[in-house]
Amino acid sequence: MTAQITEKLHYQGEVMSMCNEPLGDYFKLAGVNPGFRICHTALWRRYVGTWEILEGRLYLVGVNATLENGTKAEVATLFPGFPDRVFAHWYTGQLRLPRGELLEYQHMGYASTYECDLLITIEQGVVTHTEVRQNVPAGMEKLHAHGPHQIKP
Repeated sequence: MTAQITEKLHYQGEVMSMCNEPLGDYFKLAGVNPGFRICHTALWRRYVGTWEILEGRLYLVGVNATLENGTKAEVATLFPGFPDRVFAHWYTGQLRLPRGELLEYQHMGYASTYECDLLITIEQGVVTHTEVRQNVPAGMEKLHAHGPHQIKP
């Protein structure tokens, strides 16, 4: 599998790459298939979601995709009545936001390793925990003994 284009997350004044697909969870739970066009192998899901964490809650604020009929998809296309943002109440999981220098490139999914990962735990759309995990290149794990560091959500 080809390395994939990441989702985008607006968080604490930064736009970060996110190695998760919360909208995919919604499509599965709701049994929805919006019928997006495929554009290239680095985007098997056929869309890029833009997200925001605001006051400890995860919101979908944008969708970059084209429907099979050629129409540009927007948040309101997927969630009628919500033109600007929708609260991601369906999502429970841990968001992974790679940070720092690339340590090891993997040509598949989101498997590349960066210096650290910001991990944000979400329960039904609400931030419950954040931490920073320090990463080391493959084969160097025994030389580094960094544990997770707590940060404010």
